[in-house]
Amino acid sequence: MLTVKQIDKNYEGRPLLRAVNFEVASDETVCLLGASGSGKSTLLRIIAGLEAAESGEILWDDWILSDTPAHQRNFGLMFQDYALFPHRTVAENIAFGLRMQNRPKDEIKAKVHAALETINMAGFADRKVTELSGGEQQRVALARALAPEPRLLMLDEPLGALDRALREQLSHELRRILRETGIPAIYVTHDQEEAFAIADRLLLLHDGVILQSGPPHEFFRHPRNAWVAGFFGLGNLVAGTVTGLEPLTLTTPLGLIEAHSDNPPPQVGEKKTLLFRPGDALPVTNPAVNAISGIVIDQVFQGENYRLTLKVNDDVPSFEIFTKEPAAIGAEIKISFNPNDVLCLNQGESHDLIA
Repeated sequence: MLTVKQIDKNYEGRPLLRAVNFEVASDETVCLLGASGSGKSTLLRIIAGLEAAESGEILWDDWILSDTPAHQRNFGLMFQDYALFPHRTVAENIAFGLRMQNRPKDEIKAKVHAALETINMAGFADRKVTELSGGEQQRVALARALAPEPRLLMLDEPLGALDRALREQLSHELRRILRETGIPAIYVTHDQEEAFAIADRLLLLHDGVILQSGPPHEFFRHPRNAWVAGFFGLGNLVAGTVTGLEPLTLTTPLGLIEAHSDNPPPQVGEKKTLLFRPGDALPVTNPAVNAISGIVIDQVFQGENYRLTLKVNDDVPSFEIFTKEPAAIGAEIKISFNPNDVLCLNQGESHDLIA
């Protein structure tokens, strides 16, 4: 098991990572998710032994790796740019790490064959990598990382250079391969859909800390604060002030709204942010709790649903909902939200960002 303990890292004199802690269990795929520049790749390089931290420890099964050079950690690495040898065949690329370990020729041949089977490229052994598509090259890079049977696989934006359709296809394939091999993995990405498709557990890195950790569904149903909800684009975020507790009631630009909170009970007078998920909008019933009306200013067909954008008032010029039926631009729409579907969140001040 990998343990990352109290890692601090500065960049150009400013904190990049602050007391980062997490573990990766056997057979687990953990995704480090965050915006560009959040320190994801730097953290991966520290774990790999390619870069030093200001303080903290990296441990494997409680063994401190500080004095263990990168090539002796037995961690596999896979990057966005593939880093394949263009003058070598597919088989020669996959065999590279095995040769560096001085494995016997028969073993190398067997492991290369097994790796090609794993990535569904059994007939490509003698093909030049320059003759492959981007997706095929990425599969070869993965096979090369897997062939030496690393105890941990680390992938840094591995699908970032591919088009959207191919990313979606390969993300599912990566998930399958990681499950079949049972190798624990750390997967770095800024793409939320990619992270949701691959990860057993997400670590959201923001402002140098792990802001929230958990299985993907928890981020959707229980974002820690308004920043997390905004990062994932979970819905409409509306500021409010707590005016009552039983039921939890807030004054907002939408009017008086009843909500619920996953966090410790708010106090009257506290400033909060309310999350309204577009799919939770209901037709108005009379009398309606949390009734909202707005004018349709935009409409987009999304397959199973229509995404309508409403202007509620000057303070809420854009409020999105999903409906099964289209609506005319300029039409007035009346909706409501069940109080249990309106989530009251901390606004995400800096002191709330320390996990």
